[in-house]
Amino acid sequence: MKLWGGRFETGPSATFERFSGSLHFDKRLLAADIRGSQAFARALERAGILSAEERERIVTAFDEIREASHQPDFYEGANDEDVHTLVIRKLKEKAGDVADKIHTGRSRNEQVSLDTRLWLRGTCDYVRALLTDLLSTLLDLAEKYPDAVIPGYTHMRRAQAVLWPHYLLAYFEMFLRDYNRFAYARRAANQMPLGSGALAGNGFQLDRQAIVEELDFEAITYNSMDVSADRDFALDFLYAASVTMIHLSRLAEDWILYSSEEFRWMDLGDGVTSGSSLMPQKKNPDSLELIRGKCGRVIGEMNALMITMKGLPMTYNRDMQEDKEPIFTAADQLIGCLEMAREVADTVVLNPRPPLEAAEESWVVATDLAEALARAGTPFHQAHKLVGRLVLESTKAKKDPDEWTPEELREFAPEFTPEIAKLLDPREGMKSREIAGGTGPEHVKAMLQARRSLLEAMRK
Repeated sequence: MKLWGGRFETGPSATFERFSGSLHFDKRLLAADIRGSQAFARALERAGILSAEERERIVTAFDEIREASHQPDFYEGANDEDVHTLVIRKLKEKAGDVADKIHTGRSRNEQVSLDTRLWLRGTCDYVRALLTDLLSTLLDLAEKYPDAVIPGYTHMRRAQAVLWPHYLLAYFEMFLRDYNRFAYARRAANQMPLGSGALAGNGFQLDRQAIVEELDFEAITYNSMDVSADRDFALDFLYAASVTMIHLSRLAEDWILYSSEEFRWMDLGDGVTSGSSLMPQKKNPDSLELIRGKCGRVIGEMNALMITMKGLPMTYNRDMQEDKEPIFTAADQLIGCLEMAREVADTVVLNPRPPLEAAEESWVVATDLAEALARAGTPFHQAHKLVGRLVLESTKAKKDPDEWTPEELREFAPEFTPEIAKLLDPREGMKSREIAGGTGPEHVKAMLQARRSLLEAMRK
């Protein structure tokens, strides 16, 4: 069955049918297609195109098709060019000739846009739920070790001491932004396109606002040509997915390093690691490596659709069929990675001593010392130089910060008072950072509570 054909003396070649068919991937849209078509049938009834009896037959037949779609043999033998054609064919089998009226004034262009928007809307909701689960697990992990101290890094060099919860709260902020990006992507998709026709609008005076209300959209679309040409909402989803994957990849990279023998900061559970076929001792962070690797796939899907769209003339072009596989693939990879990341985080056991030792034996306290000197009246540029000389002297002597006594420090430079000497302990220096956004212990404790409250509000 075709939704077109009167213009043609012969049908498409077998090669073209294979080349252009999309049922194998767009069948994911079946539930959305049925829901949208039922709403369109009711709109046709309001416009006087369908009688109440005809509308009832069509809507009931769609319900039966939806139910039958759960059977394993539903697609057996189907050679329809796309899911929309398959649904119409099955509608005619069940409802008879009245099925021919369902496409009155409706184009597949707006139908595809509607179906994709409905699917993306639900997917954004599901992704946001998964992000909420991951955010909760990160808070749980932070609260298990509230006082653990780790070095923070710049350029992969030890920079300043921070609390473990402060580090995890940094990823909380990243994933919170992702949560909000998917809220934006949902809003971008939540515009109702039915009534736009192929590009010039519907000729049957449909009540578009009634369809908006039935399908829980935010508003109608406002230009029929734009509807036919638009895939911005798909790109918004792919952008949100790509940024989330970047954040997941960065977290994976951190934990691959931190769980290595060189760092020894954390252990990962057996259920999220794997062994070697040759080396009996290995415990590999494959789950994290796969998250890191799949990031490239999702970014590639975004690039693919951007390149597809960049040179298309107004309005619809068949190139735009290439939007489905990128969003489906990106969604699959993102959902799998979010589920995996949450499970990995749930297994993490922090070993607090190695990161604390890394902080104590390095000069992550240098900034604390320089700032203390500045607070005591030494111009910061001079304080910076003075602490730099102290670090240089210590490096040459292979002397760790905790090996300096207050007396030795005062002898090195009279500006180093006994009070400043306390800052050789990285846990002391953090207490000076009780500022909004800082790693001060009291502020971090308050932030954990605030983010927990926010998370509970998000769940509601």
